[in-house]
Amino acid sequence: MTVTMDEVLDFISQLPDAIKVSKVQEASARRLREIDKEAFAGLVAGRRARLNDSLCPALLRGLTGTVQERNRTGTRAGFLLDEESTRILRRDPRNGEPGKPKYRIPEGMTRFRLPGSGVPVACLEEVQDD
Repeated sequence: MTVTMDEVLDFISQLPDAIKVSKVQEASARRLREIDKEAFAGLVAGRRARLNDSLCPALLRGLTGTVQERNRTGTRAGFLLDEESTRILRRDPRNGEPGKPKYRIPEGMTRFRLPGSGVPVACLEEVQDD
């Protein structure tokens, strides 16, 4: 027997209390995590990727590099910019005021790892090597 989306929504709308609705919400959240995990399974350490247009801050969008290790939940990954993207970020005028850049990249550094807890994997697009 197949259940339609309308039937599911009708069922949810008839739940008697917040506890029952929250159980549906928790099950939905679990399923979304599974879907994300499947969708981004190919973005493993060592793969080349591009930071997509959903990433904030905007000055990082379009930069390319290598996916590093993923966090425990698999939702974020370290990201090491390639040489060209490191150069672009170092020179980007949106990278803070002179002498106070948001991302401090020493002049001799050829590759830069983005600081913090990693980039959301949903903000990465795999780049095919030529």
